[in-house]
Amino acid sequence: MSQAAEEIRAFLRSRKHMPMPPTLQEARMGYEEMAKMFPLVPNTTTEKVVVNGINAEWISTPNTDKNYVMLYLHGGGYVLGSPNTHRALVSRLADATKSLVLLIDYRLAPEHPFPAAVEDAVSAYRWLLNNGFSNENIFICGDSAGGGLTLATAISLRDANENLPKRLALISPWTDLAATGNSLNSLAEIDPWLTSPELTELAKLYLATTDSKHPLASPLFADLTGLPEMLIQVGAAEILLDDSTRLAKKAEEMGVSATLEVWQEMWHVWHAFADKLSEGQEAINKIGFFLHS
Repeated sequence: MSQAAEEIRAFLRSRKHMPMPPTLQEARMGYEEMAKMFPLVPNTTTEKVVVNGINAEWISTPNTDKNYVMLYLHGGGYVLGSPNTHRALVSRLADATKSLVLLIDYRLAPEHPFPAAVEDAVSAYRWLLNNGFSNENIFICGDSAGGGLTLATAISLRDANENLPKRLALISPWTDLAATGNSLNSLAEIDPWLTSPELTELAKLYLATTDSKHPLASPLFADLTGLPEMLIQVGAAEILLDDSTRLAKKAEEMGVSATLEVWQEMWHVWHAFADKLSEGQEAINKIGFFLHS
């Protein structure tokens, strides 16, 4: 493992067992503060936009081909996160994929529990179609909860018989809110960042009274037939590993092309540290290659 990776892992471990902030608002603010560590790609352009009542941002770099657009769905357990927390990561994705990126500030739980996030993501996709983008030039990408939300969005669109996006890219996706994966326990000591109790609390806030195996909340349990080709990237050292390996297996069984990349020694959404971590930038570059291959 590189020195940079060792240092980041140590940083994450130092935060892993810190007491949770006393209020949700403080937890959200803490996440926003942490995100300030990460720089944007030089000459990134951001433009605020309102998408069917949803606050959002257009993000582009000098590399952007505005014929292509990525709808990006941020992580944060459906409870935390915003364009502020993911702007740096998205700027790198915009540069690597040569795409204009629409980063939406979808509604968060517990104020807006399931299915609010799914409704907002579907609405944003429809807005893109209504504003002149061809579905053949639209990609959807998300990390963690945003990865699960990416799947739920595609499933919702398929069920509505709508034109589907070209491809999906899932970064450390959270696909099983019922917490049935073996890696939640087997990798608990290895994962430097996530804990199972933390995920359980986030799931409760998002689900409210919804069954944890609802296919749009936990798309691991959904019918995946007819979904677009997908790339799944996951760290070998994260407790959500089985959320990805089981998803890839099920997708292939249902006739969906799913490329699974398990990155050795990497943790949850290591892409966020790409300014210091070569493996992070390599993974982002692979997303760019996948979306345009």
